[in-house]
Amino acid sequence: MRIDEQVALLMQGTEYGDKELKGNMTNELRQRLIEAENEHRPLRVYCGFDPRTSDLHLGHTVPMRKLRQFQELGHEVTFVVGSFTSLIGDPSDQDKLRPQLTMEQVEHNERTYAEQAYKILDRTKTKIRFNSEWLSELSFQEVIKLASNFSIQQFLTREAFRKRWDNGDPIYLHETFYSIMQGYDAHTLRADVQVGGTDQLFNIVTAARKIMTFLGDRPNIAVILGILPGTDGEVKMSKSLGNHIPLLSTPEDMYGKIMSVPDKAMGLYMRLVTRWTPDQITAKEAGLGSGALHPRDVKMSLAREIVSIYHGGDWADHAEETFKKVFQQKEIPDDMPTISLQAGQSVLEVLVAARLVTTKSDGRRMVEQKGVKLDGEVLDKFDADFPHPGVLQVGKRRFVRVI
Repeated sequence: MRIDEQVALLMQGTEYGDKELKGNMTNELRQRLIEAENEHRPLRVYCGFDPRTSDLHLGHTVPMRKLRQFQELGHEVTFVVGSFTSLIGDPSDQDKLRPQLTMEQVEHNERTYAEQAYKILDRTKTKIRFNSEWLSELSFQEVIKLASNFSIQQFLTREAFRKRWDNGDPIYLHETFYSIMQGYDAHTLRADVQVGGTDQLFNIVTAARKIMTFLGDRPNIAVILGILPGTDGEVKMSKSLGNHIPLLSTPEDMYGKIMSVPDKAMGLYMRLVTRWTPDQITAKEAGLGSGALHPRDVKMSLAREIVSIYHGGDWADHAEETFKKVFQQKEIPDDMPTISLQAGQSVLEVLVAARLVTTKSDGRRMVEQKGVKLDGEVLDKFDADFPHPGVLQVGKRRFVRVI
């Protein structure tokens, strides 16, 4: 790729909230790429990941996808596990104090976190570092020197802190350490580029660049990415909101959930979680704009692309065929779990036993909302005896064969 093509790819999906800042970062990235090419060296690129959960969803993969683009262009990528920053928790997008994790909880989560990341990153080209290696060695005197670069006012102007201040909710002193710790990560790694989401704008653009300059380094370049909306197309993908797409979901479930994303969010999904280039995305959006491409067909290609990344092309094809049968042709899938009907079981008991609902109250709600069918017929009494063997369906995508 030419330098301009590299810059276009690497800045794809970025958001800074400020046109001038984006222009500055774009120009710095272009200059650093030119220098690296002339010096025959790769750029040092990193992103930090706090393993506060072991269950990743598609939203977690946005910065990983950007790291993979850097890898494919020949640059050096470091995946930093926030084994020390996790003990505090990033307050950037929180309107209340994050619970502090124990080292045991962090160690449990980090074992699966990096492994799931290898679904995107090239295992042979990825360096794994744990920031407890250097942060745990800082003396109190060194922390004071780092903290002297910031005023309390800088932290209080941040949206999450300001909201808590205005509401009279506590802001704890240790929460301000997070940005300083992240800045020290960048210094330790001598990073050329740091990748993060828009919630990391202060941590990277303000804190990391300031600390690197204070310690005599050339400040790194901030590649700030947009936030992936959930399946509702509105708010940030989140497990707690139930609008997430788990990485460990089945190909069929992943495909179906992507197809449920509103059309207006397709552009962000294309830019943030696919392998498509800027030219490919531009062509698809031009086709949508002119009417040459139908939104359904573009979304199906998007779903196929994402499922292929995590499950492979064959499973993506299978998931697409299943989707067509279930949703477009109104057929049931060929393969589904099987459960044996026990004498005297009620509709609700079968739903729970088949794990089609998580709780009895969830099962009653689904029945009351006409969301439960047996062989296509609605079951409207959750306490009635289960009528007969057949295909039991809950919602649009969950099927079990009752025998």
